[in-house]
Amino acid sequence: MTWWESIVLGIVQGLTEFLPISSSAHVRAIGPLLPNGGDPGAAFTAIIQIGTGAAVVVYFWRDIARIVGAWLACVLGRNGRAWRDRFGVSNQDARLGWWIILGSLPIVVIGVVFQDSIESGLRNLWISVAVLAVFALVLGWADRIGTRRRGLETLSGTNAVVLGLAQAAALVPGVSRSGGTISAGLFLGLTREAAARFSFLLAVPAVLGSGFYELASNYDGLTAKGAPGVPATIIAAVASFVVGYLVIVWFLRLIQTRSFMPFVVYRLVFAAVIAWLLVSGLVPAVAN
Repeated sequence: MTWWESIVLGIVQGLTEFLPISSSAHVRAIGPLLPNGGDPGAAFTAIIQIGTGAAVVVYFWRDIARIVGAWLACVLGRNGRAWRDRFGVSNQDARLGWWIILGSLPIVVIGVVFQDSIESGLRNLWISVAVLAVFALVLGWADRIGTRRRGLETLSGTNAVVLGLAQAAALVPGVSRSGGTISAGLFLGLTREAAARFSFLLAVPAVLGSGFYELASNYDGLTAKGAPGVPATIIAAVASFVVGYLVIVWFLRLIQTRSFMPFVVYRLVFAAVIAWLLVSGLVPAVAN
């Protein structure tokens, strides 16, 4: 993989990670169209997500620091030693910290149990075509019927599990991590901004965790013959960080006044484009 190809994939990752249009499906579909074509691999995809994960940390740094501080204070019993106090019954930020932890469990468990399928069979582009289209309709439906009256302070433990399961669905390329959690949030009655913010915060442990895990477990694979290589992966991660940060700023402003319908339409069009590429033979459904 050349340096400019890695920049292209990093930009694609940064542009699509936080929008409800599936970054993994874009990286998977665009990779074979580059001169050195082919599926860049699940490890490359996960590792460059470290860049976008870092973008979330930088943008939400004050929120994250406040949540972590409040969570630690409650766990250490500074707000009371009863179990209810330690679980943040009287502290909204501490509760949010617990909900992020609780919501992160599904993707960890499912990711470990089904790791082989996620890194191989589920990367078939026909599967991406199907879920891109199906979850486009789910997002559109959620945006249409959601009451959009609840803020993050109203979340419960059950809500956190539901949102976590929605995020875990994004292990299938085409679902979209943000799209899944935002859709679930809208179904639960969250405002568009609240659903997006929780989606971003919930992505931090999942994205950084999977990225560093892949870096540790598949580092040798990055340097194998035909693999993207470490320099290309680093360049892509840096590009995804810069672009991802700008996308967060733009997206959170956009949804204050606009619906998610443009993203619904985009997903349907993108699914049709991938299907055409597959049928025409320009892109293989399964990586060689």
